[in-house]
Amino acid sequence: MAPSALLPVEQTHLDNPIIVPVKGGAAALEFDGILSREANDPVNGSRSALPSSASEGPESTHTNGLQNGNRYSSTQSSGNDFITSETLRRQSRNFATGKSGSNAIPKQPNLLYIMADQMAAPLLRMNNPNSVIKTPNLDQLARDGVVFSNAYCNSPLCAPSRFTMCTGQLPSKIGGYDNASEFHSEIPTYAHYLRSEGYETVLAGKMHFVGADQLHGFERRLTSDIYPGDFGWGVNWDKPEERQEWYHNMSSVMQAGPCVRSNQLDYDEDVMFKSQQYLLDYVRSDPATRRPFALTVSLTHPHDPYTMTQEYWDLYEDVDIPLPEIHIAQDEQDPHSQRLLKTIDLWNNPVPDEATKRARRAYFGACTFVDDQIGKLRKILKNCHLDKDTIIVFSGDHGDMLGERDLWYKMSWFEMSARVPMIIHYPPRFAPKRVTEAVSTMDLLPTFIDLVGGDKSVISPIDGQSLYDYLVSDKPGKDEVFGEYMGEGTVTPLVMIRRGKWKFVYSLADPPQLFHLVSDPKELNNLATSNDAEHIEMLKAFTAEVREKWNLQEIHKDVLKRQRNRRIVWDALQRGKHESWDYQPPVQDRDRFIRSHVPLDELERRARYPVVDYLGRPQTAAASHHGAAGAMGE
Repeated sequence: MAPSALLPVEQTHLDNPIIVPVKGGAAALEFDGILSREANDPVNGSRSALPSSASEGPESTHTNGLQNGNRYSSTQSSGNDFITSETLRRQSRNFATGKSGSNAIPKQPNLLYIMADQMAAPLLRMNNPNSVIKTPNLDQLARDGVVFSNAYCNSPLCAPSRFTMCTGQLPSKIGGYDNASEFHSEIPTYAHYLRSEGYETVLAGKMHFVGADQLHGFERRLTSDIYPGDFGWGVNWDKPEERQEWYHNMSSVMQAGPCVRSNQLDYDEDVMFKSQQYLLDYVRSDPATRRPFALTVSLTHPHDPYTMTQEYWDLYEDVDIPLPEIHIAQDEQDPHSQRLLKTIDLWNNPVPDEATKRARRAYFGACTFVDDQIGKLRKILKNCHLDKDTIIVFSGDHGDMLGERDLWYKMSWFEMSARVPMIIHYPPRFAPKRVTEAVSTMDLLPTFIDLVGGDKSVISPIDGQSLYDYLVSDKPGKDEVFGEYMGEGTVTPLVMIRRGKWKFVYSLADPPQLFHLVSDPKELNNLATSNDAEHIEMLKAFTAEVREKWNLQEIHKDVLKRQRNRRIVWDALQRGKHESWDYQPPVQDRDRFIRSHVPLDELERRARYPVVDYLGRPQTAAASHHGAAGAMGE
């Protein structure tokens, strides 16, 4: 069971304290030595040469986030007119949380949930020590956090995966079948539950909500979405051989390479700007009315198109970009994979190795771009003294085949498509460890509630299981994941069970697949066709379990019904005046900048962090709120 609330442990000493005078001179408050690329060289964008514990090898000079260095030096003094830098930092933390007293700590931790889109977990260094992808900030997060090395999505497609993560329920429970399925407002999400626990729930970035409700429990949404919120991206099981115009094709691969700008970059940089601004606004807000935040930052990279700026492209100039290891002739592929080849316009249209390398190089660069954004967010937390009070959770929505098995994108249950990175980072309470049992993003909702000490008795029935016990004990868990896929390339539901060393994939239309992931991690030997007695028994047991757990015929009927209804609605909405389901965040700059209605001194004083008095001395926690009078020692 989770405790009533996770309370951060207060640091009791400094390795290198500095003495700061209070009387007779201006006191100085110095931030920890976190370097970013911009701060190090804002003109040329050169990378810091300081060693980073977040990376090993030749890319160790790549830094854009946390470092372990300490820029403080000791100064000798005597008497009672001095305080240590730790005291200053503690007072600043207390001020940021609205507490007073040397031992003050917040009742509830903040929660920062960072999502990456289409990030293939098997390729990352946190799961693969031979990876050439440069992710020093993510590596550091993994070293200090709890890594779930066998985490899966519950549907390998953007919208259904996110709906499942948000609700803790499988797609068939909520009708979230594909990228055009409406996400119904009556279904509670983790944002609703956290909001009920007193959190300010905030979303920046992609969540692919479909329907008129574009908030789903989030009190604030800092950006619009990047993808449609309407019924346009629907699947048509009535015409399975007809390729939809909006489907993926191979242009993302064939046109891969460096760029100056892209739609994805426009979006993610807006997401990051708004997210960082939110955190800065948060720490400067009135602690008397401030609630703990639950901020979700959802980036669209490294999702295709496979393009990235020259800066990140050049990071892999001298790197041997590995080609896919597994090649399967299209006539030897399983039926679902054959449909995917046709869906993405790859049938009889193989990708040249040179194009594959370009696409992978851009993808690797996009992963490093995401890594830099993680570093920026952690830097903000550190500089605002929110790092000790903030749980960081990182995950993806699904993976990317990247040419393995001659497949691209996602939409299958193979490891590259279905596995996601997952880390829970909160060193004040959870020791670093690696969890090898199978878990899923559907488990995050109940985990979030446990992390904040919430009341799980109010949660509607869900499929997800809290991961909290993994964080606080070494006892084995259930080690199982259930998945459903009804998106592009399917003609009927395609379900998956991952339990222990086994993975089972079943469909009413296709032969079953059974893989032993320990002896066959590349999923090349389908044991469903084996004559071995153990394999026959496993096949029988899994088949019986599928039939017990799912009524696939009824799910098939429901999918068809919803597809047909959405096509009727979508066709009608294309005629006459069209109002799209979208969310445009309100602009709130009226009181942010120096306008005629805001006194200059007042705005500049309340906008500055850390707080200082009229002589530039750091403010104490004695001030009732940000910008109020009160100086060190007064």
